[in-house]
Amino acid sequence: MLEGKICLVTGASRGVGRGVALALGAAGATVYVTGRSVREGDAPLPGTVYRTAEDIDQAGGQGIAVVCDHADDVQVQALFERVQREQGRLDILVNCAIAIPAELTDIAPFWKKPLAMTELFGVGMHSVYVACYHAAPLLLETQGLIVNISSAGGRCYMHGPAYGGAKAATDKMSHDMAHDFRAFGVSVVSLWPGLVKTERTLAVCAAEPEKYGDWLAMGETPEFLGRVVAALYLDSERQTRSGKVYYAAELAVGYGVQDEGGIQPPSHRAFLGDPPEFSPAVVE
Repeated sequence: MLEGKICLVTGASRGVGRGVALALGAAGATVYVTGRSVREGDAPLPGTVYRTAEDIDQAGGQGIAVVCDHADDVQVQALFERVQREQGRLDILVNCAIAIPAELTDIAPFWKKPLAMTELFGVGMHSVYVACYHAAPLLLETQGLIVNISSAGGRCYMHGPAYGGAKAATDKMSHDMAHDFRAFGVSVVSLWPGLVKTERTLAVCAAEPEKYGDWLAMGETPEFLGRVVAALYLDSERQTRSGKVYYAAELAVGYGVQDEGGIQPPSHRAFLGDPPEFSPAVVE
């Protein structure tokens, strides 16, 4: 489906980014994957950017690993210069890189959590803007697609104001970027997953099964999100979705995308709330 297409997935050593990259690779794409983990043990959780690239090859695509710290704008600029030099194009950018402070899920008011929570404003908000900025010239050539992985935490209380603020900003930036891109045919969508069965999530749920068991039963594999991204890209009418925020599970139903084993993950709209609808007003 995506043979000949060039994709870039940030934050793909593990978690959502890895799953998205594997799904795009399985669809036949060449996928650049970024991350900081070079060897096992670099992070508390398993996974490296090189392992992801190798697994993309095994899935039927071509994986290209790039060690990149998305907190460093110079490294990000070099990343896109490399894609320009090696491919001369970019069809899909998926922004998954995010800083996850260890205290993210602590149940405490924000002033009792460390100021390190503001790392979410760097890798997770600032990094989205910077990646889109450098990707823009490449995407203009292909009328490509940007998908920013966000969260219903931008609409409801989730993990505190730092997390919520970063996600709300990502959704609004996606809307505003779509306005700037509209005349050039580039689409930008903000995508909300449900509970994703990442390495981190599975570890947390295993530690407290009585608390998270019901949620985990409704969880999505990381690859599910990638299948939704691929379907969105192949939608000839995707420009009509640009600038909007979607639950991945709802797009999946419309596109006929299922998770492993034919499972249809549910939308969490009923208890997490509706995605935002932004004003059509434009002030130049």
